[in-house]
Amino acid sequence: MILKMNSIKNIAYIALISGTAIACKVQKYEQPEIKMPEAFRNDRVATDDNENIAKISYKDFFKDPVLVSLIDKAMTQNNDLQVALKQIEFASLAYNQSKWGNVPTVSATIANASVNRPSDNSMNGMMAGQFMGSRYMQDYTTSINISWEADIWGKIKGRKEQALSDYLKTQEAAKAVKTQLVAIVVQGYYNLLMLDTQLEITKSNLTYSDNTLKFLEKQQEVGLTTALAVQQQEIVKDQILKSIPAIESSIATQENALSILIGSMPDKIKRSASLNNVQSPDNIATGIPSELLSYRPDIKSAEYDVRKSVSAINVAKANMYPSFNITAQGGLNAFKASNWFNIPGSLFGSVLGTLAQPVLNGKQLKTQFEQSKIVSEQAEINFKQSVLKAVGEVSDALVQIQKLEEQQKIAEGLVRKSTEAVHKADVLFKYNSATYVEVILAQTNKLQAELDLASLKAQRLNAITTLYRSVGGGWQ
Repeated sequence: MILKMNSIKNIAYIALISGTAIACKVQKYEQPEIKMPEAFRNDRVATDDNENIAKISYKDFFKDPVLVSLIDKAMTQNNDLQVALKQIEFASLAYNQSKWGNVPTVSATIANASVNRPSDNSMNGMMAGQFMGSRYMQDYTTSINISWEADIWGKIKGRKEQALSDYLKTQEAAKAVKTQLVAIVVQGYYNLLMLDTQLEITKSNLTYSDNTLKFLEKQQEVGLTTALAVQQQEIVKDQILKSIPAIESSIATQENALSILIGSMPDKIKRSASLNNVQSPDNIATGIPSELLSYRPDIKSAEYDVRKSVSAINVAKANMYPSFNITAQGGLNAFKASNWFNIPGSLFGSVLGTLAQPVLNGKQLKTQFEQSKIVSEQAEINFKQSVLKAVGEVSDALVQIQKLEEQQKIAEGLVRKSTEAVHKADVLFKYNSATYVEVILAQTNKLQAELDLASLKAQRLNAITTLYRSVGGGWQ
């Protein structure tokens, strides 16, 4: 037994020396170098390094309590988010399992009994008859088996690092779902407020159009206008009336979509605010572009893919080197059932150390190693692309906010002018200084200007929400 243990020690020493040489060549993970700009394009807000809306919780960023309540429900009831959280649990179990890679595997054979009747002319049969006085060979065994692979050059450690990367990636995936969910709920809510405003504007213009029609009908009765003028005004009124069901349909559809997002059956969404009194966030500071590496979940997820690919390279490389395994077995063994549990006579034990080196396997291990390097290069490219995409999204949102603000100011002026034009057209028409065509044109322009203004207000709020998501806010 002492000789056997010395042999195993010698094998272990050989493996240790080989492993030490290989360990020096293990590739360590380093974050890919990316040259980030000092500021985002179109960023007009001068901020210090500590200002970034990505650090603000959605409960503080959005001021409407009804909206915050909807987001809260989505965070606890949205089914897509629940699936992402379950994936974290799944990856967590895999990571915990990987921690047992360095622990020996142990199995127990509770009872193994066999009876063998060899040929009388065989060696086993002749020996059984000569030494045991029986034509049957019996064997009874109870044993414990232990197997352990020494992780000398980090193959098992590499697998554990891969499992850890997968686990951390699922956490970032859940954060990405949260940021996207916040943005979708907020934008859906703002669209709902926009539709409410457009419905209110349309109904108000319908009332005005109806009053104008009644005025024209009275003028026709006394011969001051023609039937054509009355008919034209009826057409204008019907066109406005026709748009009301379409807006009401859009409102119901948007309410149903929001209900599903918050994990509820389609139903009416209660709201107390209107589009005109929505409080915009006080600060839309985006920080510096390099902060995206810390706050954007999709970027961090892509980086974990790079980290995992580096671990895969190390595992593939270690697979080409010798593996050192120790197996041991011990228990009870006897050729007669009566002696099965005769202790210490039936006790047995064995220890085996193996150093195995792949020699010829059709170049599979070398191919796997080269493929793992290609996969790592792909992961690094994807990581860099995700950074470019993120910087682009932030820049796009900033320019959208800027240009929508400019359009909104112009639209507000158009509403004021069109309202004044309607008033003047009414006065002039009553004194026969304007035609009914001018009155109808003024009404149409006013309605379109007010609808456009409502749309621009919602677009600007949605652009701010997109900016909040693009810098990585919403998951805190």
